Amino acid sequence: MITRYITRLSDPASTVPLMLDNTAPATPSTSPALVVVAPAASSPAAGMAGELVADVLVELPALAVLTDRDRLLAAAWLASLRSARTRRSYAGDLLGWQGWLAGHGIELLAATRVQVDLWVRIQQTAGAGDASVRRRLSGIGSFYRYCLTHDLTGGDPTAGVTRPRVDPDYTATVGLTREQGRALIAAADTDDGRARLRSAAAVRLLLHNALRVDEVLGADIADLGSDRGHQVLTVLGKGNRRAKVPLSPGTLEALHTYLDFRTPAGTGAGGWRGMSGPLLATTSGGRMRPSQLWELVRRLAAAAGIAEWDRLSPHSLRHTGITMALDAGVPLRDVQDYARHRDARTTRRYDRSRDSLDRSAAYAVAAYLG
Repeated sequence: MITRYITRLSDPASTVPLMLDNTAPATPSTSPALVVVAPAASSPAAGMAGELVADVLVELPALAVLTDRDRLLAAAWLASLRSARTRRSYAGDLLGWQGWLAGHGIELLAATRVQVDLWVRIQQTAGAGDASVRRRLSGIGSFYRYCLTHDLTGGDPTAGVTRPRVDPDYTATVGLTREQGRALIAAADTDDGRARLRSAAAVRLLLHNALRVDEVLGADIADLGSDRGHQVLTVLGKGNRRAKVPLSPGTLEALHTYLDFRTPAGTGAGGWRGMSGPLLATTSGGRMRPSQLWELVRRLAAAAGIAEWDRLSPHSLRHTGITMALDAGVPLRDVQDYARHRDARTTRRYDRSRDSLDRSAAYAVAAYLG
């Protein structure tokens, strides 16, 4: 559809900008880059394009600032990405890049390698971390590769750009100590207002089960179940992989108490089992947003007296859970499964004692040989 709706033409004067409604067209573009042809607003292609853009804007309303053409390009590209987390991240990267280009009077599809190099240098000079710059390059590179694949642009300006080197063992994520983890749970259990029970359940899911933001917010009540004697929550993780996460007694109790509170009056305890909807809901019954989870974690951390409360995120609790599992002596392969990491090397980054000489295998080998 996108290749039929957006076309390269050699005569810019014969084209009009993209229209998704019946409004009059603006002045024709004279850019030598991509030119947009607008079929009749009632055509199937226009209807499909409008539906595509509208659907993406529901999830990513910030894209509304783009021009009609760029919005359609972004919507088509983002719709091809399966992960909601990747779509959010890459959309932010594209908006940042497009905003910088617009400030220099450059269209999105007219960008060159030199401009990408300059953008990277400016970010680094401003103090952006190497990992952040590398990820932003990955995001806009994905956009241009999509356009190139569909013959919507003549090249990828990010191709060949040197990516900053990132230390695979470094993380800027702030974790919690064992005492701070306990204090955070206590703060959640004594939280004020109607959201107190939800706070207790959310913090335990993040900390005890090391869930990712998308996993916990994407879970529904119907995803609770049992498997071989374990009470489990089925989550959709990275790569659209489903995983059954066992729930500890404390987490399960907090969830049941919270869901019983949400159950309509007269249905009794456990009546939530016939309910539908998100596992963690807003007071109106909608699904929590990532920003609300961030605010919850920081507010509870401040109430718990954690000095670094303003540097914490929901991922800090996942980071803490994985680190504590290793500190508690759980075998690496079991922690890898717990964290849902594909590669054990990712899990090893969380091992704070991996360089300890006390754990050197040399002692075990010498003792084994006698």
